[in-house]
Amino acid sequence: MEDRIKCVALIGAGALLGSVTTITLLRLLHRSFANQSSIGTSNSGGYFLTLLFFFGIESQQKVSASYVVVIGLGGVGSHAASMLLRSGVGKLLLVDFDQVSLSSLNRHAVATREDVGIPKAICLKKHFSSIFPECHVDVKVMLYDASSEEEILSGHPDFVLDCIDNIDTKVALLAACVRRGLKVLSATGAGARADPTRIRVADLRESTNDPLSRAVRHRLRKDYGIEGGIPVIFSLEKPKVKLLPFKGPSGEEENPSDYQIVPGFRVRIIPVLGTIPAIFGQVMASYVVTQLAGLEVQTEPVVNFDMDHYHVLHQRLIEHEELLYGTPMQVQVDVEEVMYIVKELWHGRSARDESTKDVGRVMWRSINDLMLVRWDQTKPASVSNIILLRFKEADEHEMSTLEDIKNKEPEFFSRVTSVLRRAEVDFSL
Repeated sequence: MEDRIKCVALIGAGALLGSVTTITLLRLLHRSFANQSSIGTSNSGGYFLTLLFFFGIESQQKVSASYVVVIGLGGVGSHAASMLLRSGVGKLLLVDFDQVSLSSLNRHAVATREDVGIPKAICLKKHFSSIFPECHVDVKVMLYDASSEEEILSGHPDFVLDCIDNIDTKVALLAACVRRGLKVLSATGAGARADPTRIRVADLRESTNDPLSRAVRHRLRKDYGIEGGIPVIFSLEKPKVKLLPFKGPSGEEENPSDYQIVPGFRVRIIPVLGTIPAIFGQVMASYVVTQLAGLEVQTEPVVNFDMDHYHVLHQRLIEHEELLYGTPMQVQVDVEEVMYIVKELWHGRSARDESTKDVGRVMWRSINDLMLVRWDQTKPASVSNIILLRFKEADEHEMSTLEDIKNKEPEFFSRVTSVLRRAEVDFSL
């Protein structure tokens, strides 16, 4: 009987502690919203209890105090905006000149049959008010261009999401964000794809198999001198289908430009599997929210090597160890760990590459001039003691000591040791 009483007492104490903790968290977040004059406070705390446990109070408050602009509210943009709202972003500006159509319904985040014919921005605001009314949602039913830049990008947004599928408008927006020093994330082509496992976030220079990003990259470099530095979401998958032929009212194929409401915007339809633009938008929202919260996320590097390449690098390491040390017994990595080292730690580039300026086409070079060598020659070739270098660099490295490198190249030494520490953490060494 006494044990039962103790058990009940412990359960009661635990429940009381849990309740007190929950109430405290709710009041703290409620206070966070109350401090923002543009945001209401009713029931906002309870809405974000789950997010509080994920990010923590301070980080979630950063999200709640954020202002994000989403331009382009189709399949990608509507899902991005929806998840930004549901993640607790305090203020949103939604921009699109277009209306909801029947063809929108296979990929739009919230649109219903009743919404067909109304502006996409108005549609989202209507639905958002019933999901999270505490968020301050502004809308602009307009086309982004040079004349609307100030109206749309003023107000110091914490992030801009480019979900536009027109090259001219997209290039102008990205250039404006760079000029204004605004953080921006750009979506490339989500249509004509079917494989969600190939979606990546990387620098614009690293995107491949995407005609839209290729054209944007060219225009930014040619017209604005912008080489990169803009994160984009893209798919490594080659498009499965092409634009459908355009047929006018007569049923005969006609010139699509004759029917353009806005010059330069696509009239022909590209087939879309609705899940892919939705995932694009979800990934964009996740990227932005984690950035706003200050949560560091290591995105998967874009490295165009296959397993044969990793086998070659592994075998090359073994042969080099035999040549240099007389035995391969100190090689403590297998092919899977070589893949981690090359892909995750060094992104398929020499450790001597100081930045990502040489990505893009150069990144797809052959591995013929790359090899794995020990960082510290006095220690075995383990996952936390291997770097990727070009042949000539490897020869020079092995003629030096770590002390020499530390004294002569402190920045390089610090950068490499920082990367190798990540391997120690990932492998719990």
